[in-house]
Amino acid sequence: MGAKFWMVVYADGPVPPLLRAGSELDEEATEALVARLHPGATLTGLGYGDLLDHPNPPENEAWAAVHDGVAIVCTTRVALDRATDITPTIVGAMPGRTTYVAAMHSVVDWFAFAIWGPDGELVRALSLSPDDGVIENIGEPLAFEAPYWAGEHAEDDDYPLPFHPLELGEDAIGQLFGFCYEGMLPPDAIDVEDVTLLGFRIG
Repeated sequence: MGAKFWMVVYADGPVPPLLRAGSELDEEATEALVARLHPGATLTGLGYGDLLDHPNPPENEAWAAVHDGVAIVCTTRVALDRATDITPTIVGAMPGRTTYVAAMHSVVDWFAFAIWGPDGELVRALSLSPDDGVIENIGEPLAFEAPYWAGEHAEDDDYPLPFHPLELGEDAIGQLFGFCYEGMLPPDAIDVEDVTLLGFRIG
């Protein structure tokens, strides 16, 4: 496992069908959303890319796309150990939509995800790594988490967690977003190379 990503997704409904719909990327709305998440910054366009090449931009970049009903932004501003530390500017950027955050760093086997409802209330937050243990665990586990907590994905006896964070992470983004970077893809999975993004330098 070797994936590394940090992203926030805003959606009017379940994300996978909205991404599969393939509506045209709204360049103006995309730039406006990136500006909203980086208040006071000067944005310089970097052109087009995709979710395969730009899931983990450096601090001075953001890659994003706004489509009908769904928006995605890859930015280090959500690569935090605790979802509760993510600023209201980000969580509340698109009121009335469900907000999802997912972040993974394979070098330290860390994964975190969080979901806020359309009203802005935190529904679920989980962050964990073998070195730091369970960093944050708020709300009821989602259905796809159940086999992990039940020990069905246990690692070796000496592994400090009941499952590998990266394995859960790939399952989580597969369930929530309809794509993943490693592992088994369902027949209707979204190819990250097909998710077009606009890049911006944050100055």
